[in-house]
Amino acid sequence: MAPPRPPDRYHRPVRTRIKFCGLVRHDDIALAASLGVDAIGFVFYPRSPRHLEIDEARRLRRWVPSYVAAVGLFVNAAPELVQQTAREVGLDVIQFHGDETAEQCQAARGTLPYWRGIAVRGPGDLLESFVNFGDVEVVLADAFSEGYGGSGGKFDWSWIPAVRAKPMFLSGGLSADDVGEAIGRVRPVGVDVSTGIQGDEPRVKDPDKMQRFVAAVMAADQRRGGARS
Repeated sequence: MAPPRPPDRYHRPVRTRIKFCGLVRHDDIALAASLGVDAIGFVFYPRSPRHLEIDEARRLRRWVPSYVAAVGLFVNAAPELVQQTAREVGLDVIQFHGDETAEQCQAARGTLPYWRGIAVRGPGDLLESFVNFGDVEVVLADAFSEGYGGSGGKFDWSWIPAVRAKPMFLSGGLSADDVGEAIGRVRPVGVDVSTGIQGDEPRVKDPDKMQRFVAAVMAADQRRGGARS
């Protein structure tokens, strides 16, 4: 005889985590938090139009609620700079999005967990990354570009392995129009968006796009039998 099923309250519904990246304004942070976004990304890559100086990021960090993770994105930055920025801003997670090796990530992250952005060029890139970055918390699958992320381009989702050794966030050209399909096909732990919620200016997010993106994720989770909680 099968054991009785535990009460439903012990079964947390499946839901897709959401990260909004490249936020530089208080209004955008406030809206993201009100929509239930799980993480907000601050970009510390000087060549990005959404780059933040430490003092700017420190001021913005005060507006991020404690239940939303503050993620700092770095590209080939010196370990000392990563640690100084994390300490002074109050980051919760370090995201490496350049050519950093596992050893360099480990040396730079200090005591914080880290995510590794992978520019996916072919079907073996993610499998190799799962092996090479054994201590990573999240692998973030992004489209390859000549720069470092933020191109708004996509890659072939069929390159993503069905069985993954690490939690994976999906990035690369997502928007409200296709994130539901992506969740249904790829089933990532989370999704990461920047260009897909962009306004007319590179440092301004579009409120309608932000709201529609979250609504599309929620709808996809409902179709999967889950819900945001």
